[in-house]
Formats: sequence, structure tokens, C-alpha cells
Amino acid sequence: MGVFEMSNFESGTKSAALAIASATKKGCYTLIGGGDSVAAINKYKLANEVSYVSTGGGALLEYIESGTLPGVEAMGD
Repeated sequence: MGVFEMSNFESGTKSAALAIASATKKGCYTLIGGGDSVAAINKYKLANEVSYVSTGGGALLEYIESGTLPGVEAMGD
């Protein structure tokens, strides 16, 4: 998984992307976060088959962990 840019090594990433899309169809809420993950999901034309896509991987993880984003929180002060 991970070297989806090279056809000889893309099967793991493609399989994971298809599994995530399949889980979404079955009712799971799915998240794609981070630039490379977004590029992969777009390569396989699955972005519309997942629940949420974010190019900010680190920010997405922060939000999942704490429920807030420091930058957004600071703007409210």
C-alpha cells in the first residue's frame, strides 16, 4: 500500500480505497484525510463514494481526537 502512483505497486492502495467505498455503501461513515490519500481516492474516482474528504490530514486527525480545531477555536475568541 502507498505507492499507488506506480501500477506495479498500486493494488494494496486500490483495494483499500474500494473497501472504504464499499463500507460507505453499507452505511459506515468514512473519512479520507491527507493529500496523498485524497490523490489516491481521486485516482480511482471514488471521492463521491465516501462520506468526507479532507486535504488536511493532520487537522482532520486533530478534530477527530479533540472535537475542535485550534485555528477555528482561536477565531471565536
